[in-house]
Amino acid sequence: MFETLKGGPRPAGWRSDIGFVFMLGALMAITPSAVDMYLPALPTIARALDATQDQIQLSLSGFFLAFAFGQLAWGPIGDRFGRRGPTLLGILLFAAGSFGCVLATDAYELAGWRVVQALGASAGPVLARAMVRDVFDRDRSATVMSMMMLVMGAAPMLAPILGSQILAFLDWRAIFVALGFLGLAAGMPLLRGPETLPVGRRSPGDLVSVAGAYLRLLRDRRYLGYVLGGSGVFGAMFAYISGTPFVYIELFGVSPETYGLLFALNVVGMMGSNYLNVRLVRSLGSDAALRIGLAASVGLGFVLLAIGASGAFGLAGIAIAIVAMLSSMGLIGSNAMAGALADHPQIAGAASALAGFTQFAMGAIAGLVVAVFADGTPVPMCATMLAMAALGFGAHAWLVGRNGKGS
Repeated sequence: MFETLKGGPRPAGWRSDIGFVFMLGALMAITPSAVDMYLPALPTIARALDATQDQIQLSLSGFFLAFAFGQLAWGPIGDRFGRRGPTLLGILLFAAGSFGCVLATDAYELAGWRVVQALGASAGPVLARAMVRDVFDRDRSATVMSMMMLVMGAAPMLAPILGSQILAFLDWRAIFVALGFLGLAAGMPLLRGPETLPVGRRSPGDLVSVAGAYLRLLRDRRYLGYVLGGSGVFGAMFAYISGTPFVYIELFGVSPETYGLLFALNVVGMMGSNYLNVRLVRSLGSDAALRIGLAASVGLGFVLLAIGASGAFGLAGIAIAIVAMLSSMGLIGSNAMAGALADHPQIAGAASALAGFTQFAMGAIAGLVVAVFADGTPVPMCATMLAMAALGFGAHAWLVGRNGKGS
């Protein structure tokens, strides 16, 4: 699969393109690790801190919101000072927040340290995507991002399993100790790695130029169409992340260990669709692959809601439908991001930041909706997942259209 990188520009200073992709995938993996590793422990943490479901989910929604806003800062910082230094600073902040979570004595302290953790974690993904745009053109960016997602896929697959195993033998606080050290390990290659943004290509970085860059992006119909198109399925994923710890563990009575395995099935599906996306982009182009993914997410969302509302097939029905729906992310995320960044190489950091902000803002909203309307059934989660997928499909169709010029 990595042969798709051969014959194109090589990231200067790296011994191989594969090493570059693996480094970026590790940076991208920080965020899903921070979210997914502690998911199996949410009910346990709620009991330990004497908190209700909505109180303990503040640590999840607060993370998403802080991550979203953090990206808005890291993107322009990366355009001004380069990618390497700001990314390393973000990793240190993430580690500090992770170790701070160990000290939390109630749900609100935990949420506060999770905000610090998220502000640091937000540097890695936004600047990793900008590094790809620094080096590759649009279609190659889409394939590289898909390969990054394959590398990153190990994190959401292994994180909940690792979290559940830590929980089986140690206190829940040990999960955050592990996260702190994992973040530091992910940043190690950058200590000796090169800078992808030369000084001559950097932006001024003052408030006026930053505001101008964001206003330029917000006026770009195509950019918004790609961003919102990709953000819909991310909202669906975060509705799943917010809802399943209680749907699977509390409603269906599965163990934290089994929850980790069920979570891993979704990652397997997304990794498979990312592999498929590499092939589709090469044969059909990234826009066609994106449209296929968006349509599939909506169709499978209707199937999921029908199963969730009817109770058909029980836990197996819900789990299989979720795997199928979330697998469409492999055809959406990388292609939507590549399309959003394609026309803005000079402000790739800001463009990546605003796209990431939108994704996680929608994720936070979706998570809050699931928590507020929780009624002991899978319906609020399933309905929110479908609504988010439909929003993404509709926004892309309206703002970009089939011919790529809007409708």
